[in-house]
Amino acid sequence: MTRIMLVDDHPMMRRGMRQLIEMQDDLQVIAEAGSGEEALTIAASLEPDMILMDLNMKGMNGIQTIEALRNNGITACILMITVSDNDEDVIAALRAGADGYLLKDLEPEELISALLQAERGQLVLSPQLTRILASTLREEKIDRRGLAAELTARERQILAMIAASSSNKLIARELGITEATVKVHVKNLLKKLNFHSRVEAAVWAVSNHIS
Repeated sequence: MTRIMLVDDHPMMRRGMRQLIEMQDDLQVIAEAGSGEEALTIAASLEPDMILMDLNMKGMNGIQTIEALRNNGITACILMITVSDNDEDVIAALRAGADGYLLKDLEPEELISALLQAERGQLVLSPQLTRILASTLREEKIDRRGLAAELTARERQILAMIAASSSNKLIARELGITEATVKVHVKNLLKKLNFHSRVEAAVWAVSNHIS
């Protein structure tokens, strides 16, 4: 059972999301937060598996909230769900630590499909948003191919598995190591490649045929 927290300052939106999600046997909404500040407190106490985050909220916005959650050590899968397809919002959310970015105009079936993909550790990013991220990474004046040469064999192996949409749990099982060890490797490879999120790393690895 994947335990989900909803973060949105519109009660009607939260209610609709809860009703849709709870029609699924393996998804459960365990908490709702109407603000970023409330989300920080709830996430620390309940440790949800997945957090669905609105972008535009009063007080702390979604991006600020994600940054704060990550700084507080929250490792849950965080998906931004918003009406904004602005390039800058997409990049900012992913670099703040979001694991995916979904638009609110998705059909209910598409949303549930995306949540189930995220549950399995797969990347959740629409094709047009993937292109935005890939284009931004290409425009950056960073020689990541040179930086990639500094990766250890294990880090390069894990990077390729991230690019193939493998979750930390699956990577750990396939490599015969602990999930905690995988997290350390992921943290190290992101730092070496100057990435803020595994989504950036995955898109870059796919674009550059890293395997």
